[in-house]
Amino acid sequence: MNKQAKKTMIMSILMSAPGPLILLINLFFGQSSTQIADFVRRAIELLAIILSFVVYLITTKDNMTDNIKKTKLEKASNIFVSIAMIVSGIIMIILAITSGNSDKGNVIPGFIIALLGFIANTIFFIRYTILGKKTNNSILATQGKLYRAKTFVDFSVTIALFTVLIWPNSKVSFYFDLIGTILVSVYLIVTGIISLIKMKNKAE
Repeated sequence: MNKQAKKTMIMSILMSAPGPLILLINLFFGQSSTQIADFVRRAIELLAIILSFVVYLITTKDNMTDNIKKTKLEKASNIFVSIAMIVSGIIMIILAITSGNSDKGNVIPGFIIALLGFIANTIFFIRYTILGKKTNNSILATQGKLYRAKTFVDFSVTIALFTVLIWPNSKVSFYFDLIGTILVSVYLIVTGIISLIKMKNKAE
C-alpha cells in the first residue's frame, strides 16, 4: 500500500508542476483575474503537495519508531496544507477586488490547464480518499481534502475562463471572472479553516 501511495503522490507532483510555470509565462499575454489567482493558488498548492510527500516519506520509513515525532510531523504537514488553502483563498480575493475590467488577453492556456486539472484532480481526489481510508494515514486523508478542493476550484476556473473566451471584454465575462474567483476563494478558505478546526478538536 505504501508503494501505491508513493506512486500516487509522485504522479500528483509531476502533473501539478507544469501548471504554475505555464500560467506564469501566459500572464505576460493574459490578465484575467481568475488566471492570475489560479497561478498563485497552483504555486502554493504545489509547495504543499511536495512538503506532504517529503513528510510522508519520512514518517513511513521502517526505522521511524518515534510515534510522537511521527505524529508531530504529520500534524505539521496537514496544518501547512490547510494554511496553504486559506492563504491561496485570501490572495485570490485580494487580486479579484484589485483587478480592473481591462483587456484579458489570451486565456486559452489557462482554460486548457484548468480543464485538464479538473479531470486529473478528480482522479487524484478519488485515489487519495480511498488510500486515506485504507491506510488510515492522516497525510493521505488531508491530500484527499486538498484534491477535493482543487477539483471544485478547477471546475470553477474552467467555467470562468470559458466565459472570457466566449464573451471577451464584456460585462458578462468580467462578472463571471470576478464571481468565479470569489467563490473559489471562499471555498478554499472555508475548507482550510474546517480542516484546522477538525485537527484541533482531534488533538483535544
